[in-house]
Order: sequence, then structure tokens, then C-alpha cells
Amino acid sequence: MRIDLHTHSADSDGTDTPAELVRKAAAEGLDVVALTDHDGVGGHAEAVEALPDGLTLVPGMELSCDLDGISLHMLAYLFDPEEPELTRERDAVRNDRVRRAKLMTERLIELGVPITWERVQEIAGEGAIARPHVASAMVEAGIVGSVQEAFTDEWIGSGGRAYVEKHELDPFDAIRLIKGAGGVTVFAHPLAVKRGVCLPESAVAELAAAGLDGIEVDHMDHDDETRARLRATAADLGLLATGSSDYHGARKTCRLGEFTTDPEVYEQIVDRATGATPVKR
Repeated sequence: MRIDLHTHSADSDGTDTPAELVRKAAAEGLDVVALTDHDGVGGHAEAVEALPDGLTLVPGMELSCDLDGISLHMLAYLFDPEEPELTRERDAVRNDRVRRAKLMTERLIELGVPITWERVQEIAGEGAIARPHVASAMVEAGIVGSVQEAFTDEWIGSGGRAYVEKHELDPFDAIRLIKGAGGVTVFAHPLAVKRGVCLPESAVAELAAAGLDGIEVDHMDHDDETRARLRATAADLGLLATGSSDYHGARKTCRLGEFTTDPEVYEQIVDRATGATPVKR
């Protein structure tokens, strides 16, 4: 049984539509895939409608959080998508992405980068505008060779010349909101040092004490030594250890199912959830 619990569609910063994503997941031989777009659930209905026979969809999202100035992401699975408090907070985070992307675009233009806000909007389409869309416009303009190259101090990486802070949730509040909506929480890529400063293990222990269910261990941004360290941390803290691709379509090099979650861990996630259930046609 092959299970990938972290993917993104064009409803956030992926390049595949939700329908394309689930079809590709089935073609890659996955049995279960979670759709975890950033700070929203707008792609779920399309994914369900297009769900191929034999593939199970786990409705989810990836919430943007911040603790003491350190950015982190909280994966949420099988929550009630209509729970009012969680809906209000996720919408506040998602809506702030537009302000942030527009300001970053303006700063880049001031730095002489030949892009426009209109083109960034076109690249984002119907999805939530995010930094990768700004980065894609920079690639088109020939300023950088890839989306990843835009995420540096030179440009729109954390602390970069055109970087703009965004509205994010306190992770303790995120855990409370997700669990209050019947969902399950997993700390995404907790030691992805390439992305910036990571939380210390003492903070992870505090999150576990607050109800965190698991940590994402097997991920493209974790090397073998880091995965072993995280697996030990999960065991010490009684947390579930997941594995996922963090698939973004053509915007990243990882492929669907590149890393997967153990079926027993998946079953524990499903058993803990009370807000929603996996969908299978």
C-alpha cells in the first residue's frame, strides 16, 4: 500500500489542477493521496469529482504558522472544513497572501526586475497567490534559472531584498483549531534547514504536549541522518512519523510517491480523526 500525505495543486502553488493531481497519483501507483494545499480547501471538490477508481483521497491542508519569528507549516488532515473558527483563521492567512505577493512584486520592480503584478496573477490563475508564482514570473523574465533560485537573500528568500512577512498562525493555536475541528496535525518538514531557521527540538516537545499528532520524517529536504534523528524524536515523544513527497507539479523536482507513509501510521491518522473521513470512489 503506497500512501503520500503531502501534495499541492494549482489551488495553491502547485501546477496541476486537483483533477490532474489525483489522476497522476493513480498513474504513479498510489493507493492513498492527501491534497494539502496551503491555507485552503478549495481544490477538494474537484479532486473528489475526478477521483479514479481504487484511489483514496485524504482531504487536508497545510497551514502557515510562526513561532518566535520562525516560520513553520502544520499539515492538517480529515478536519471538518466548515468549522467556523478554523475557517475564519485559515481564510485570514490565505487572503493575506495577495497583499504579500503584491508587495514583493513591487519591491522586485523597484530593484529593476522586469515583471508585472498582472503577470503574477495570470500565473497563479484561480489558486491562492504565493511566492512561487512571483518566482515563476522571475524565471520567465530570465532573472533566475529556476523557482528555487528566487528563494535566496538576493531576492525573495526569508530576509531577502524583496521579502515581505506574511500573516501566520501561532502553531499552538493551529493545533487547537485543527483538533477542535476533528482533525489530525502533523508538523511538516520540521528540519528542512534549506528553507531557513528551524524550531529547536524543545519546541517540538512543547507542540507534542499541546496535542501535535505527528512529524513529517521522510521528505526530500531531509537527508538520511536527519530522518534518523527525526524518527528517534518521534519515538521519544510518542508522535506519528509520516513520509510524503510535498509534490508541487512542475514547480519542484520531487515526484508523487517519492516518499510515503507506513500503512499502520495512516490507519492511526484515520482512527484519530472525527471531522471527516477519507474519500474513495
